[in-house]
Amino acid sequence: MTAMDQPFLIKLALSFLVGSIWITSVTVIAERFGSKVGGFIGGLPSTIVVALLFIGLTQSTETASRAAVMIPLVMGVNGFFILVYLARVHAGLVQALLTALFLWFMIIGLVVWLGVESALVSFLVWSLSLAAAYYITEHVMHIAHKGGVRVPYTMQQILTRGIVSGFIISAAVLISRLSGPVIGGIFSNFPVIFMSTLFITYRTGGAEFSRAVAKTLMISGMVNVGVYSFTAHFAYQHFSLFTGTLLAILASIVSASVTYKIIRKMTQ
Repeated sequence: MTAMDQPFLIKLALSFLVGSIWITSVTVIAERFGSKVGGFIGGLPSTIVVALLFIGLTQSTETASRAAVMIPLVMGVNGFFILVYLARVHAGLVQALLTALFLWFMIIGLVVWLGVESALVSFLVWSLSLAAAYYITEHVMHIAHKGGVRVPYTMQQILTRGIVSGFIISAAVLISRLSGPVIGGIFSNFPVIFMSTLFITYRTGGAEFSRAVAKTLMISGMVNVGVYSFTAHFAYQHFSLFTGTLLAILASIVSASVTYKIIRKMTQ
């Protein structure tokens, strides 16, 4: 095992652990407390914190900064992913997810082909997508908040959620490791948390419950991951990896408090 292999395997193991615990917790919280709380928590930065931190540890802080700059753009594309899911889920879960995923790969493929690596472009795509996503879900689709649903949990069910979710996320981290900082930043934010959460909530609560969770998950994720990533991108240019990470976490705490107030006022 080389010196580079061991940190990467640690990163891979942590991404599996964080991803499995996070998604399992989010889905259980959504089922217990409803779509607003579950979607809000699901959108908070989680695996992206681990991904950027270990990119910096295994490569360099500059590389982590380059990876971070593309994440808000990808969150903008993830917003379109959710919108397609919301529009198509009544036709069937698998069809909705595959259609949304096809669109995601089409847009990201165009971004990679054009060689986009710009904080300005990333900010514009992110902010415009966020505004469009909020307006469409709140004023066009009129997706109402849903309360919790009763789910009889078993140990096997919880373990299955964790293992499947962790496997999907660690696979995305593996792809990002093999692709360089820019593409790595893109695929570190592949919508696996969205996909896993939507799949599980659809199976346990039905299409409308899944749509309600998706709405708040999208808004929370776009805002809070975007704020975290932009802060990390600029902080890594002027501070150490750990100081930059701490500043990004503090910024996302502030954005999360504002986001939660907005989500509470959204369609009842």
